[in-house]
Amino acid sequence: MHIQEHIITNLPVFDIKDTTEKLLEFFQDTTYSHIAILEDGRFLGLFSEIDADGLLPESKIEEFRYELQSFFARRDTNWLDVLEVFARNEANLLPVLNEKEEVTGYYCLTDIVAEFIDTPFFTDPGSILVVAKGVKDYSFSEIAQIVESNNAKLFGGFITDTQNDVIQVTLKITANNYNKVVQTFRRYNYHIIFGNSDDEFLEDLKNRSDYLEKYLNV
Repeated sequence: MHIQEHIITNLPVFDIKDTTEKLLEFFQDTTYSHIAILEDGRFLGLFSEIDADGLLPESKIEEFRYELQSFFARRDTNWLDVLEVFARNEANLLPVLNEKEEVTGYYCLTDIVAEFIDTPFFTDPGSILVVAKGVKDYSFSEIAQIVESNNAKLFGGFITDTQNDVIQVTLKITANNYNKVVQTFRRYNYHIIFGNSDDEFLEDLKNRSDYLEKYLNV
């Protein structure tokens, strides 16, 4: 995936000696969460839109030097790592630095997510399955083995949640033998969180409960 083509070069950078008036104007005119601050032409840190609340226009950015945040990407940073930086810092704008610590542009979160959604994981036909298991018992190799042992193909998967020592994994698999895959996951003590195909196990439980209800109403 070539995300470098999404580097934005028409957004500003500010100098540590600038007044905050420029920052206020930038945040008022955009929906970006951060903007890069330079010192002697090199990246010093990021000023947050949250920290801009209540600023006086005549203040100097220098006064807030120690509130600057330090996160960025390089031109060769992997797109997954770029997404991780966005997520960890709750940002929607990320500066891209060269080897001289100069800001060559920015990544916008919307552009990177759009690129991610355009991958075969989302665009190729198949079924989504979300499974969960204890962190200590979780094994991606086991997940792949379960899918492929039922003559299905695993397009990809990633961890979408981790809470209370339980890990949640979202999978994209071929639609063939979907229910066999689900049943095998259950036999391996995986909890099925979500599936976008008919689940024969749940349908069977529903039919049994309907039969029992009719019997009790006789």
